[in-house]
Amino acid sequence: MLVVSVPEEVTESRERLPVNFFKFQFRNVEYSSGRNKTFLCYVVEAQSKGGQVQATRGYLEDEHAAAHAEEAFFNTIMPTFDPALRYIVTWYVSSSPCAACADRIIKTLNKTKNLRLLILVGRLFMWEEPEIQAALRKLKEAGCKLRIMKPQDFEYVWQNFVEQEEGESKAFEPWEDIQENFLYYEEKLADILK
Repeated sequence: MLVVSVPEEVTESRERLPVNFFKFQFRNVEYSSGRNKTFLCYVVEAQSKGGQVQATRGYLEDEHAAAHAEEAFFNTIMPTFDPALRYIVTWYVSSSPCAACADRIIKTLNKTKNLRLLILVGRLFMWEEPEIQAALRKLKEAGCKLRIMKPQDFEYVWQNFVEQEEGESKAFEPWEDIQENFLYYEEKLADILK
């Protein structure tokens, strides 16, 4: 497991995020009032030419004054990548990237041919804005796979990235409108990516 030590004012990377952060920040509500941070849980699978796969995971949260979580991933996690290996990276993010982060993702994908990226988002960030819609379409064109988190994805994040009580693991309890909100955002994203 890779745990990155980064100066706190830039970003934080820990093994597991606190339960209350997950329940508030990842909730796939339509109106995200007060949810002004992005939490990015990542799984990095490195594949050697012999087919051997090594996986690492962790999470990052952004500090808007310094770096968004997506930028922090590129600045702190990617420098450890070996150019001789192939990487499949999966991000589970509380909200979709802003236009600036989408541009950075696109540039990174264009110059890093050994990287495949799948981004699963809890909710769409400012999806009604033409600039955001264009950025999401450009992500798709650049080869980034983008989809909305299903209830099972939230459960995966809960099991693999959220702190559990000492000695016991609590089952994931989906919120009341999790499926309805997933379908809402899935339809919005499909319309944007047409």
